[in-house]
Amino acid sequence: MAEIRVENLHKTFGDFVAVKESSFVVKDGEFFVMLGASGCGKTTTLRMIAGLELPTSGTITLGGKDVTYQRARERDIAFVFQLFALYPHMNVRNNMAFPLKAMGMPRKEIRARVEETAKLLRIDHILNKSVSGLAGGDRQRVALGRAIVRRPDCFLMDEPLGTLDTEFRDLMVNELRDLHDRIRATTVYVTHDQLEAMSMADKIAVMHNGVIEQFGSPDEIYHHPATMYVADFIGSPSMNFVHFEGELPSGDSSVTVSDHAVRLPSLVRAVEPGKKALGVRPEHLLINDHSGFRGAVYGSEYLGTNQIVTLETTHGFLKSRQPSQLRFDVGQNVGLDFITDRISVFNADSGRAYATARTPKALQEHWHG
Repeated sequence: MAEIRVENLHKTFGDFVAVKESSFVVKDGEFFVMLGASGCGKTTTLRMIAGLELPTSGTITLGGKDVTYQRARERDIAFVFQLFALYPHMNVRNNMAFPLKAMGMPRKEIRARVEETAKLLRIDHILNKSVSGLAGGDRQRVALGRAIVRRPDCFLMDEPLGTLDTEFRDLMVNELRDLHDRIRATTVYVTHDQLEAMSMADKIAVMHNGVIEQFGSPDEIYHHPATMYVADFIGSPSMNFVHFEGELPSGDSSVTVSDHAVRLPSLVRAVEPGKKALGVRPEHLLINDHSGFRGAVYGSEYLGTNQIVTLETTHGFLKSRQPSQLRFDVGQNVGLDFITDRISVFNADSGRAYATARTPKALQEHWHG
């Protein structure tokens, strides 16, 4: 397998900028996910890595070799499509064997590779069946098998679970990650589903309007969002925002929100006056009747072991994750507290986060330039 290095990748279609100056590294054997809403540029980036699209500018290296302007057939990659792209007139065995036959591999070696891969994917019992009659999950395994059997430098997957129902998708998420751990394949995976990304990825790149908003581990992206877009896109429910204006001195400090002092984590540097926003995840927004920051219960959503309580405040609607056994009545006035070391602080105009003492060093350097 091989490292993938993308530097200043840029792609335009006429006046439309699909991908803007993107840079990232996928390490050898890493499971890397490109995450974002439809039209953000993630599939275009994947297609450029595959050689199905050529970049306007920038470089792509695969295993240390510059492949920027090589066509797909010249790159040692395997592509798994969303719609399987299987040959309906062939059985499972022949579908998986097809790329090896095209390479001119000896028949005995083809048979051994196909059977080895089928056993790995747990589809060895359907090798002689037609793909037309298979369930969606089995068809996706066949598509994966056709890619794996080639043993390429890397695997590229474009929303491969998008057409599966919820039960199959959840099963395939676990199986894909387990498969990756067994074969240690360098994988670039595109999805709009944050649960898929958070469940499988070693590293995630969150894209928005052709720009990589943040690159990091699932933990970094969830707990230390670099922008308000990332904070809003990741998490269900997403991060709460409380807007305010004022100056943030360096060191221990607090801000006044609706006549209530909210203590902040120690800031790395002083922050200039202007519009800002506090960000806090629902599980870090506490209901505490002794707090001076108040809200009225608007409603609650029962989720089994917990509930999401929606609260109407002077700063808009906020959501708090609470144990399901607690009872809240609509219209009930309650106090709200923030877990101090879980607060994020954003520039409300640019959307960028201000680094705090708890922010990983790599992200601090990234935000401070």
